[in-house]
Amino acid sequence: MLQAVINAFKIADLRRKILFTLGVLVLFRVIAHIPVPGVDFTKLQNAFNGNNSLSGLFNILNIFSGGTLQSFSVAAMGVYPYITASIIIQLLTGVIPRLSELSKEGETGRNQLNKYTTWLTIPLAALQAFGQAQLLNSQFQALPLFGSDLLLTLTVIVSLVAGTMFLVWLGELITENGIGQGISIIIFGGIVSRIPGQILQLGQTGATGTSIFSLALFAAIGLLTVVGIILINEGQRRIPVHYSRSIMRGGRMMRQAGSSFIPLRVNSSGMIPLIFALSIMSFPVIVAGFFTAASNGVVRDAALWIYGNFQPSTLQYNLIYFVMVVAFTFFYTSVVFSQQRIAENLQKSGGAVPGIRPGPNTDRFLTTVLTRITVGGAVFLGIVAVLPWIASQLTGVQQLNFTSTSLLILVGVAIDTMKQLESQLLMRRYEGFINR
Repeated sequence: MLQAVINAFKIADLRRKILFTLGVLVLFRVIAHIPVPGVDFTKLQNAFNGNNSLSGLFNILNIFSGGTLQSFSVAAMGVYPYITASIIIQLLTGVIPRLSELSKEGETGRNQLNKYTTWLTIPLAALQAFGQAQLLNSQFQALPLFGSDLLLTLTVIVSLVAGTMFLVWLGELITENGIGQGISIIIFGGIVSRIPGQILQLGQTGATGTSIFSLALFAAIGLLTVVGIILINEGQRRIPVHYSRSIMRGGRMMRQAGSSFIPLRVNSSGMIPLIFALSIMSFPVIVAGFFTAASNGVVRDAALWIYGNFQPSTLQYNLIYFVMVVAFTFFYTSVVFSQQRIAENLQKSGGAVPGIRPGPNTDRFLTTVLTRITVGGAVFLGIVAVLPWIASQLTGVQQLNFTSTSLLILVGVAIDTMKQLESQLLMRRYEGFINR
């Protein structure tokens, strides 16, 4: 592997892409330390370090933002409004005919869909910025003038939206001029930046009396999770396909045959179901936070009940989270598969699955196979989603906030980036990272 790294830096073009990607990540970390104006940092720290019921939620959001939420920097929301916009556009593509037509127009259509995604990101980012800032203000008074100062309100919202859009732009630069998918690399960099702090926290946890056995068990569970993520993400069912085409050669009609396969992945939805489920599970707590001090007793009691029972540390939260992840995995896989129109494209190109009639029969066969293999992927994602809570219950290590979604992102982005480097090296006839 070391030789592969040396080979990558020998190639001028590949070296430039790697250094460009690293440079953009350094710029991202600089931006992550620029705070928005008007923040009371003493009260802000109480939101993360105190014993309040929102500290767990804030710490999870802080991990996904690469630690920027804890300092409430201009990059506090990361690129997640853009991811939300991308998911919405992808779901609408199967419903709105105009978007469906654009998805079939090749590069031009994809560019137009990307523009729609970017435009949708702005209002979503503004809404999320207002919600996060208002929640910090209402619960911890971390923005003491937020409710009465219109200029400060607009400044905070504009700063957060500008930070998100700047990160999206940096991600696009990485995609065009660097290595890997830019948005994923930005998320990857934010999560990796939190690892040293998590390791230090683990050391402090051990120093305060947690047994070596508990820490070793926690580490073993994490390692097994990484191995499982790799196996599930790379697992696929290959459906054989035979092609038969009629061609004119020497004035005679001849038939040309060939074979290939359709790779149906065990986990076709990636980390999207986890993000869906986490967003929905976070929403009731955020809304309830606005009504915990309501004058109406019924409303206040309902808000306090939701506030106390929908926390990441509770059993009922994790049971609901597991069910939602499994359900969203099937839903999103179905949406993506229907948009690909594999059976229709096979029929147009003269391909057929052996023993299955082309057209609707092929579509039903592929749907059945995909549903069956998705059962394993969905259950695995559900287990991965609640595994940090299970690990904390088994080991007693309660202080660590690193989530399984973070592991999915890290492993997935690392594999995709290594595959891109691998293909670049193999094109130049160098031995790569994987094929050794």
